[in-house]
Amino acid sequence: MRRVAVTGFAASPCVYRGDGTTSGVEMLVPIFAEVYRQTGLVKGDIGFWCSGSSDYLAGRAFSFVQAVDAIGAVPPIMESHVEMDGAWALYEAWVKIQTGEVDVALAYGFGKASAPDALRRVLALQLDPYLVAPLWPDATSLAAMQARAGIEAGLWSEKDMAAVASRSRAAARNNPRAQVSGEVPPEDLLAEPYLADPLRQHDVAPVGDGAAVVILAAEERARDLCARPAWITGFEHRIESGALGARDPLNLPSVAVAARAAGAFDIDVAELHAPFTHQEILLRSALALRDSVTVNPSGGALCANPMFAAGLARIGYAASAVMNGTADRALGHATSGPWLQQNVICVMEASS
Repeated sequence: MRRVAVTGFAASPCVYRGDGTTSGVEMLVPIFAEVYRQTGLVKGDIGFWCSGSSDYLAGRAFSFVQAVDAIGAVPPIMESHVEMDGAWALYEAWVKIQTGEVDVALAYGFGKASAPDALRRVLALQLDPYLVAPLWPDATSLAAMQARAGIEAGLWSEKDMAAVASRSRAAARNNPRAQVSGEVPPEDLLAEPYLADPLRQHDVAPVGDGAAVVILAAEERARDLCARPAWITGFEHRIESGALGARDPLNLPSVAVAARAAGAFDIDVAELHAPFTHQEILLRSALALRDSVTVNPSGGALCANPMFAAGLARIGYAASAVMNGTADRALGHATSGPWLQQNVICVMEASS
């Protein structure tokens, strides 16, 4: 296996109904320029490009091709795409470097979640088309079922969930890309009305438009691009059943198995892609994180949740903690689907 490291990361501010088209070009051009400045690279130095986005969300076929305009037409590039969060594009880029075909790769994800007029209805179409989708359960309602099951099982309380939101918003004060931030005591959050019992507005990640980009480099190049690269020591993807009736919403074997396979131990910082407050509690348990681990110092998805970029951003923020010396060993997590159906675990460290 080739040693590969994250050497650059940038993300756009997460906003609701931002300017620009669903192609993502306007969001991508500035952050491409930012990672070029960080690493000293130019377009011609990138051996492979891979994007993550959703044509379905954009409402047209092959919409990701338009995003390539942010890269530029000359010189020609080697490019690929996944119909997933950019974290899965990063995994493909990592594999590409492992093949030995390229030494430097760039992965990016973008999404304009505000574009559909009925986002929740659109997302319901990813469910079982015969038994579940015809009922039109939106993502928030499904998450509420999971949260209620956890409360009834005694795994957490509404106060515990509010504490997660309060801590996340306080952490996001230092993140200029966050959509929601500020110190709000848990008791004030609990005074809010229910959105979908037992979830209140603070329990649900905001709808946002945004993008993220990560640069990977093989050992031969990484030290030239970054003073303290975040070396990837484990990168794993596991998935739960797509049939909700075949799953225990409070048990995440895919997370536990992926974490073991990736060597997720002795973590200093963990960026968890938890779009709902109770899901952070579930993930902490499934990953067996110590109380000393700093979780979501960026504020997490609860404060900035650009669809198809939030998972990649979690890995990018975790890598940044290693690159800036805040952590020696960090974990980035990305998810997709209802009840944390799909899970990617990326472990990075500042090894010599």
